[in-house]
This record gives sequence, structure tokens and C-alpha cells, in this order.
Amino acid sequence: MVNSKTIVKEKIKSLAKSSLPEVIAIRRHLHANPELSFEEINTSNFISSKLKEYNIPFKQGIVKTGIVALIEGKNPTKRVVALRGDMDALPILEKNICDYKSKNDGVMHACGHDVHSASLLGVAKILNELKNEFEGTIKLIFQPGEEKLPGGASLMIKEGVLENPKPTSIFAQHVFPSMEVGKVGFRCGMYMASTDEIYVTVKGKGGHAAMTAEYINPLLIAAAIMTELNEGFINKEQKAPTVLAFGKIIGNGATNVIPQEVKLEGTFRTMDEKWRAEAHLKMKNIADAVAKRMGGECDFKIENGYPFLVNDEATTKKARTAAEEYLGKENVEELPLRMTAEDFAFFSQQIPSCFYRLGTGNKSKGITSGVHTATFDIDEQALEVGVGLMAWLVLNELK
Repeated sequence: MVNSKTIVKEKIKSLAKSSLPEVIAIRRHLHANPELSFEEINTSNFISSKLKEYNIPFKQGIVKTGIVALIEGKNPTKRVVALRGDMDALPILEKNICDYKSKNDGVMHACGHDVHSASLLGVAKILNELKNEFEGTIKLIFQPGEEKLPGGASLMIKEGVLENPKPTSIFAQHVFPSMEVGKVGFRCGMYMASTDEIYVTVKGKGGHAAMTAEYINPLLIAAAIMTELNEGFINKEQKAPTVLAFGKIIGNGATNVIPQEVKLEGTFRTMDEKWRAEAHLKMKNIADAVAKRMGGECDFKIENGYPFLVNDEATTKKARTAAEEYLGKENVEELPLRMTAEDFAFFSQQIPSCFYRLGTGNKSKGITSGVHTATFDIDEQALEVGVGLMAWLVLNELK
């Protein structure tokens, strides 16, 4: 005998399959028309037009370009579940050759946010068609500015996105090019790191390179600071998974010109808030001490970024079980810890959350490029999986 749960699952699979051409078209439109963080005006208007077409009520203009929509089932106040899809693109010149290549030179959906938004619209259409099949309300959050501090999630939270109505949990998916299409990944508990930006100005005394007694070389001071921080601090004192890396150094001297100052830029990532705060202070003190010891000065600034992302144990276990029911156990994988960061972490710090990965790669088709690269793309069959699975996870969460 076929039970009601199986019937709903098959309805979702059928709707996900039939809606795939439309979701692909939406994704390609978004991919061809990318917009940078907090500038997603046309993207927001396009998404709003689709929500109108689906007869889903929404509010636009949250943090300028963000959108919140509501799908009410039977007994809408019983429980509220939120879904989030980000909308912004990256400052990357796309090198793909395809019909949907970016029309905005130097801007590209290289992190899959076109996939996330298109999927969320597909989910919205399915759930709106099935609103007589569930009790509660589904809150759809189309979020700007995931790629840029202070993060659109933090700003939307400040503007009340988690209120009126207040969700009991929130879900988001993210493309995963190293995972084959058809598969998804979950991890309970700690998953992704906090991230902070470091900006350092090292001051010395410039001069002619040949006149060694008359200058204080800030390049040497900068090198000593990086070495001391790496060897004497991170390697010896870290109290949680930690990354400290400097990716930019500017010292505008010449072969025989010692500059007056040098600038460093880097990132600090970890998975413990107490250690994060402690490490900030230690790094500043070490850099200042090294600079003074070598006769210079150091201005060490840390811009606090996203917190660590933690997946609620109960919510994620329930979601993983539902994913296994929908896709089969063989297509659901355990994810390792990652030192990358995501501003969905702000949501995870507020309410029970589940952030999972959607396989979008296909080695046989040569679709293997990583996110944040100029050749990133997906196997679009992943959209059927992503749309159907998210709709299924929500209905399971509402029960």
C-alpha cells in the first residue's frame, strides 16, 4: 500500500522534472546578467516578476535589493520554515563559451548564486502548487551581498527578516563542483570557519638602497611579522582549526629604492569564537613588537567578518534522513570540515540551521572547474535535484 508521504514525494519529483526547463531558463538568464554584491537591482526585479507570475506574495527592497516571500499552507501559524538563496555575483571575467555567458564584462556568477536563486524560485513554484499538502508557512529569503562584508545575511537579520513570522529553522544549499551531479552532502555541527580580513601598514624609513645606514626597510619588517605570526603564533598557539594567510603585499619601491611603508592584506579563519577574539589581540601585539624591535611601526587592523557556520544537529540529521529517502543513501555523503566561510553563518547563529551541498560537477562532460574561477559552470541536471530535494526537505521539516 502506498502511503501519503510516498505520494507527496512522487508529486515533488514529478513537478521538479517538469519544471526543469523553466528553472534552467531562469538560471541562464541570471547567469547572463550577473550583478555585484548589493547592486542586484535587475536581479531583484526579475525574481520579483517570477514571484508575481506564481502568485506568491512578497516584499521587495529589504537591504535595498533583498526579497522575502511567503507561502502559506493550511494552518499557517503552526510552524514557519525559511529557505535562503543568495543573488550576487563576483568581479570575475568569464571565460566560458556558451549561450548564457555573462553579458556584464568583469562580472560573473562564479559561485553559483544564479543556481541558488533559480532553485529557490523552482522550489517556490512547487510548494505553492502543493500548499494544500502541508500545514505551516514557508518563508523564502532572496538575499543580496553574500560575497561582501558585512554580508547581506547580517543586514537582513538587522532589518527583521527572522521576524513576522519568525522561522523555527532555516535551510540553504550551495553548489559543490567537486561532487558529482545527483549527489548531495551534509554535516552536523561545526561546518565552516569564521573569516576576518587583515589590513596591515608597516612603516619604516625610505631611502637609497645603497645607503644601508640611512633607512629602515619596511619590507624586512613585514617579512619578519609574517614569519613570526606563522611560526611563533599560529603553529604553536592555535586552540582550534585556524588559518592565517597573507595574499597581498604592496611595497612600492624599486631595485634601488626602499619604500617608506609596506601594506599587507590577509585573512584569519577559525572555528572558536573565544580563540578568535584572543588571537586578534595576540596578532596585533606580536606585529607591533616585531616592528618596534626593528625600528619601525605597525598599524594592524582586523575587520571582523562572518562567524563560524554550525549546522543544528537535530535539524540536519532529520534533513539527511529525508535526503536519503528522496535520493537514496548512496547519493548522500558526509561533508568534511571546511575553512572557507559563508554569511549564512549569521543565520546559523540565530536559529536552527541546515546548510548542505548540491553536487554540480560532471567529470565525463568536463564540468570540473571550481567556484570563484572564470570557467565555473554546472551540470544543469543538478537543478532538478536541487529543486526537488529542497521542496522535500521543507515538507519533512513542517511535519
